[in-house]
Amino acid sequence: MVADASTLTRPLTGTAAGVPYLALPPATTDAPAPLVLALHAFEPPRGEAALAGAVPMTPLPAWRVYLGLPLFGARLPEGGVAEVNRRGERDYLVELFGPVVEEAAAELHRVTDALRALLPVTEDPVGLVGVGAGASAALLALAESRLPIGAAAVVNPVVDPALALAARERRTGSPYEWTARSRQTREWLDFTARAGDVARGRTPLLIVNGGRDDVVSPGDGLALHDALRTQGAEHALRHIVVPDLAHTIGPEPGLDPGPLTPAGVLTDRALTEWLHRHLTSSSQVQAAAET
Repeated sequence: MVADASTLTRPLTGTAAGVPYLALPPATTDAPAPLVLALHAFEPPRGEAALAGAVPMTPLPAWRVYLGLPLFGARLPEGGVAEVNRRGERDYLVELFGPVVEEAAAELHRVTDALRALLPVTEDPVGLVGVGAGASAALLALAESRLPIGAAAVVNPVVDPALALAARERRTGSPYEWTARSRQTREWLDFTARAGDVARGRTPLLIVNGGRDDVVSPGDGLALHDALRTQGAEHALRHIVVPDLAHTIGPEPGLDPGPLTPAGVLTDRALTEWLHRHLTSSSQVQAAAET
């Protein structure tokens, strides 16, 4: 059942196909609008409300729906945060990072179907935004054609899980012990190596890196951009660096919106402009462009 018109001028929260969400309506609601899905990070913003505060994309004439990742927020496993930490300590890649990224990408299709029954959105391919590990899930969705995507943008994407493992080693002082299974997982989630798969759908893709990111450097994002460009697929592709943006966007614990920083404002503007330009236009988007 589509939401009542009286509720369409304020944020909505709920669950869609078992996934918690926070939905921000377009400025005008007199016609169905495109749907944009956004996935948060392991670090701040690590929740739906925090991501909505970091990149609200307010001028975008579309529904922006921020989804909770598996094992985060309302989806914590039995044992709570302590259990999540135990999984990370046992094998961060195989038991935590890999499964969360895989499930987040896999559930996008059914979440989209559920949201279309709840919100006045068009049937056009969705927009997709991801930050950190959420960006990895977005890239996996592109690489494996999980659902029709009209345009995508990734911020500080973990383009290779070895980068996150190296950062974790620096932080903890404990080396990661590679196994045959973890090497296989890394190969599956190394999106620079899988550039041919990511580019296959010719989805317009914006890659945003933070100049102060101590996990994924601007050079890592540029390497993905250049690998995608060599695939020969004709599609819109851009890489930008926001100089003062760090890997974390907002303060700990990263569950609620933090104050917008100049770097955050630039990032939000870049996402908004990219999706406005490349996301399949509804009549609402076309009308906004004409004015």
